[in-house]
Amino acid sequence: MSLQAFKTMTYSLMHLSVAMTVAFLLTGSWPAALAIGLIEPLVQTVAYTLHERAWARAGGLGAVRHAH
Repeated sequence: MSLQAFKTMTYSLMHLSVAMTVAFLLTGSWPAALAIGLIEPLVQTVAYTLHERAWARAGGLGAVRHAH
């Protein structure tokens, strides 16, 4: 396994752990925390993809620089 793949895997596990811990602290329920911890990264991936597409259509940072 490459270092980059290992780094991605450990980041994913950390993200899952943080999401589940926060969800548990808010809900007091481990089943709810697990569900939220698993669903949130999927939703975040879709949101990131949409965000990237919007920036690509806007021309990236050049659009922001010319807006001022």
